[in-house]
Amino acid sequence: MQAKVLLILIFISFSTQSWAKSFVYCSEGSPSSFNPQLVTDGTSITASSATVYNRLVEFESGGTKIVPGLATSWEISKDKKVYTFNLRKGVKFHTTKYFKPTHDFNAQDVIFSIERQKLKDHPFHNVGGGKYEYFDGMEMGQSISEIKEINPLKLQITLAKPDATFLANLAMSFMSILSSEYATKLTAQNKKEDIDKLPVGTGPYVFISYQKDSVIRYEDNKSFWGKKGNVDKLIFAITPDANVRTQKLKTNECQFVGEPAPADIPGLKANSKIKVLESAGLNVGFLAMNVTKKPFDNVLVRRAVAHALDKNTYINAIYMGNAQAAKNLIPPTIWSYNNAVPETKYSVETARELLKKAGLPNGFETEMWTLPVSRPYNPNGKKMGELMQADLAKVGIKVKLVSFDWPTYLEKSKSGQHTMIQLGWTGDNGDPDNFFNVLLGCASVTSGSNYPRWCNEKFNKLIDDAKTSTDLKVRTKYYMSAQLLQNEQMPLVPIAHSRTFKAMAANIKGYKQDPLGQDYLAGIIVE
Repeated sequence: MQAKVLLILIFISFSTQSWAKSFVYCSEGSPSSFNPQLVTDGTSITASSATVYNRLVEFESGGTKIVPGLATSWEISKDKKVYTFNLRKGVKFHTTKYFKPTHDFNAQDVIFSIERQKLKDHPFHNVGGGKYEYFDGMEMGQSISEIKEINPLKLQITLAKPDATFLANLAMSFMSILSSEYATKLTAQNKKEDIDKLPVGTGPYVFISYQKDSVIRYEDNKSFWGKKGNVDKLIFAITPDANVRTQKLKTNECQFVGEPAPADIPGLKANSKIKVLESAGLNVGFLAMNVTKKPFDNVLVRRAVAHALDKNTYINAIYMGNAQAAKNLIPPTIWSYNNAVPETKYSVETARELLKKAGLPNGFETEMWTLPVSRPYNPNGKKMGELMQADLAKVGIKVKLVSFDWPTYLEKSKSGQHTMIQLGWTGDNGDPDNFFNVLLGCASVTSGSNYPRWCNEKFNKLIDDAKTSTDLKVRTKYYMSAQLLQNEQMPLVPIAHSRTFKAMAANIKGYKQDPLGQDYLAGIIVE
């Protein structure tokens, strides 16, 4: 009898210990790639750069301050064009079932990671499609004129001209550092595509496996150079339905929900076994109109659509009041926000008048793509699509609603196959350039992140001049002018800036809510 009791106690102890070092993260969708150079969506970034990779510099946990990453320190020349980085010694790339490194991280890994994106004749440039939305959209290729190794642990990057956003851009996910040795091995095996499917990084977790639309498995990187918690096994349970994610959290099938449905938040807050974090989001949800397709090449039509949409109804019905109506692309929490931009008021009469001036008194038929995943900037794309459809019908615009799975949605929209599309953005580095350049810059039409496919030379000059100036007052002036022009031309309709919520089991410690929208899980402690 005593032996039996002892066995039961040992089993309970073992089970508790195993569970205590496992962490299940309920993800709202499948990643479109495991290479952060190729993605812009938060779902893919959390599954790749936030778990597997590091960058030369990082954002401070829970903030936007630039701190050392794979570079321990750096110097900037007097002319603001030459950056010299001292690299961290002894950093190990992951050992996996498909790769075992023979040397530590060094300057060649940085050169490989940047030149893959920059050089069109690089042997890995076209692997994965050759589309680098962030790198190209933010014109990093034009900005970086030279990158060279001084020694294995010292690197120099020279810019064509001063760039006030450069360090913050280096901290973004697309500047994650990949292994050049792994690339060489894959080339010899004729398996280059695996670099984006079977990732190898220096980050807190090692990739183990991925079952599409179901589960991603990671293990603790025991050689990780940074601070970490006590999680041995990290599991992403892919659960697109927000209500199902909430139920899984309540039954402890997962310990973290990144995007709880707004309607579920009061119940989660009332649950003593769950804690909810809340903050103002650095985001915007919008409806983009493809200006290369008629009738959206006509600014009068675009403005008519803007006046036809009842944003306040969406905020009450979709966000449950946890958002504010947007009039600018950037949220009010970002410097250079222009409060003088006029509101585009909901008015059926104004919308009809504008359509009449555009030669469309009876309206027209079109198509709208609705967001297939729950994001902070749009918690329920389908429902919002139905509300927008009803609003537009009032002014004679008949809308057919269409959607796809998340990776397909992103892939098709990058190539401009959409007419109207729901999307949004969460800032990556706290700089206005990360909104204006990525979402509306001319270079971003080609890279794929400019969903309206709108290239306006005057707007582009304003944001380019703002980027190259190091004077904050001068930059602010340019961005404020850009917001007025954006509002006048209306290539997209800003809908809302939402508050963000994270819900987790009460015994989870060490998590800091990221103002830039990703979930960094390195410091998680399961008590």
